[in-house]
This record gives sequence, structure tokens and C-alpha cells, in this order.
Amino acid sequence: MTTRESDSEKNGNKLVILWTSQDREVAQNMVFMYALNSKLHNWWNQVKLIVWGPSSKLLSIDKELQYELKKLKKAGVELQACKACADGYGTSDKLKDLGFEVIYMGVPLTGYIKEGYSVITF
Repeated sequence: MTTRESDSEKNGNKLVILWTSQDREVAQNMVFMYALNSKLHNWWNQVKLIVWGPSSKLLSIDKELQYELKKLKKAGVELQACKACADGYGTSDKLKDLGFEVIYMGVPLTGYIKEGYSVITF
């Protein structure tokens, strides 16, 4: 296997789930379900969940989603949140308490795309 193939295989097995909506059903029945199963069944080597926009508001108040989030974290899903959005909604501290790395996400997301991560958005 050449270095190029190795890099392609490595980068092709990384996923970013970009969750931007405040739709609770989408969170439960797609975002969280797919992220968790992706890790439990090794569909992807690396899974990142990025909370961006209204999803940060929903997550900060929804206890059931917060409980489900613990399962994602335990399974190894990496949690990140957009600081600009979280600050705007007043949710930065809550997201940090839930285990999120709260950072400005424009540059990191751009990097993930350029590095060949697969990105799905909800």
C-alpha cells in the first residue's frame, strides 16, 4: 500500500456530523442514532459531532438529549460546538459542562473538509 493510498483510506474513514437544526426528532432519530451506531459498529474510525446554531440552544435545555449525549461521548464520539453561536445563545458554559470543546468552528470545519472528512449536515 502506498502512502497516498494509506492517507486516502485514513481520511476516508473520518466523519463530521454538523448538527445545526433545533428539530428534536432529527436529533434523536438521525443525528444521535447515526453518530452512536457509527462508533459502536465501527462504520467510521473517527466521528465528530459539531453543534452549530440553534442546536446548541435545544441541547442546553433538553434533558433527554443530554442523557443521550452521554452515550455518544462514552462510545468515543468527539464533541465540538461553535463558540460564536453558543455565546450568542448563552449556552457556552452548559455545552462545556456536557463535554463539548467550545471553539470558533470556521477554521476547524474548513480544515476537516480539506483533509477529506466526510461531512453530513442536519
